[in-house]
Amino acid sequence: MDETKTGINQEIDLETEKIAPSASLRSRYTQIHLKSEGEKLVLILPKTGAGETSQDWTDILTGLKYYLRNSGQNCPARTPVHLQANDRLMDTRQLQAIATILDSAELPLHTIQTQRRQTAVAAATMGYNVEQMQSNATVFGDEQPLPSLLAEPLYLKTTLRSGVEIRHPGTVIVMGDVNPGGSIVADGDILVWGSLRGVAHAGFRGDQAALIMALRIDLTQLRIAELVARAPALNSDRIEPEIACISEGGIRIIGAYNFSRTYTFKDKVGWVEKR
Repeated sequence: MDETKTGINQEIDLETEKIAPSASLRSRYTQIHLKSEGEKLVLILPKTGAGETSQDWTDILTGLKYYLRNSGQNCPARTPVHLQANDRLMDTRQLQAIATILDSAELPLHTIQTQRRQTAVAAATMGYNVEQMQSNATVFGDEQPLPSLLAEPLYLKTTLRSGVEIRHPGTVIVMGDVNPGGSIVADGDILVWGSLRGVAHAGFRGDQAALIMALRIDLTQLRIAELVARAPALNSDRIEPEIACISEGGIRIIGAYNFSRTYTFKDKVGWVEKR
């Protein structure tokens, strides 16, 4: 175990020595929920209160450990945990503290569901799956694919490793590679300043004008809106930025040079060359 995790474990142990917490603390522990949903567990933290202090966060960690110590036997070992952080702002140290406590009960932290971009970036950097949600649930309605309703872009300065999935109700920008086994699902565009070798689904809510852009597209499958295509075999002699878009006949991969000057989007047709 590295020094960071060791330090976090010692800090948590010092703060959770109480075997019989006070009645006031026990009432706060009831705000922590760990419920089963199919083959996963969902961990719901209390909402961020006005003027929340570091002691409040310590109480949350203490409460989680107390809950697992007294009710953890109802949670099968190795069941993936989805942390529902909602609007709570969390950094890498806080996420690691949660993961460390869950590890002690043999429960792996798998996915972070959050409304905060900073929390999403921290989780992705640590290699967790991310589902970023809008604070306004109506954005996810069946008739809400308009670009004006998309969330602000999610900017990630990291390489997405195999097994990491990012979901975002807007455009996703990655400064790095997306490795095979990595996945990005975005309601808007997907832009990768590197090699895109994982799974990409742009325009998830039905936006056929959405684009997938990368310095190098090497996918076995890509999706835009409801359309699915398999990328052609990579030509090693051709290394240039590329764009995948819906055009006449389906999804096409074309060179990015002068794309905005050469192509225009037409409803029910897709991106077509200007005449």
